[in-house]
Amino acid sequence: MWYSWLMPRTVQARLDEHSEQDLALLRNEGRSDSEAIRLALHEAAEARRRKSALRLEAQTAAADPDDLAEALRVRREMDSITAAWVEPR
Repeated sequence: MWYSWLMPRTVQARLDEHSEQDLALLRNEGRSDSEAIRLALHEAAEARRRKSALRLEAQTAAADPDDLAEALRVRREMDSITAAWVEPR
């Protein structure tokens, strides 16, 4: 189409009942369908990016011998504190 470079991409989706309820929640905040869906996509992508970054950080820490030694030291310390803990009656 001659105007396709002017128009943002359009996506269609069939919504199940749960998705309809989620969309209604976002629309109740005063958003249009398009705004609500863009927001939901953005929030979902950001959550995945954070999760991926956290996973990478954990993998990096797990591969670091100094980090592992420190984690084991802290674990032993916490275990010794827990073992000495007596529940008040």
